[in-house]
Amino acid sequence: MKWSELSDNWCPVARTLSVLGDRWTLLILRDCLLGFSRFEQFAESGGMTRHILADRLKRLVEAGVLVRQPYSDAPKRYDYILTDKGQELAPALMTLRDWGKKHLPVRRATAS
Repeated sequence: MKWSELSDNWCPVARTLSVLGDRWTLLILRDCLLGFSRFEQFAESGGMTRHILADRLKRLVEAGVLVRQPYSDAPKRYDYILTDKGQELAPALMTLRDWGKKHLPVRRATAS
């Protein structure tokens, strides 16, 4: 089953996953909550290809999670800002963060 096919699913979790259900999208949202808003910031932070980033930003704008606001006319450049709908995802992302801190702690090698 493709992600887009979940958008009409009876389950609200499945419908939500049709918009947010991949790691790149969640990392973009994380960066938005950290104050990032520009394509280059997302590209440097997330580690995804520019093609994937452009696709995910477009999907988030179409879903009403982000809004595009121009900040430069020549060349045309945009800020990507969380909408109220996007801001409502903050508690879910904080829960994912807290779960990861608790159950998946960073393991650092000890000095010999």
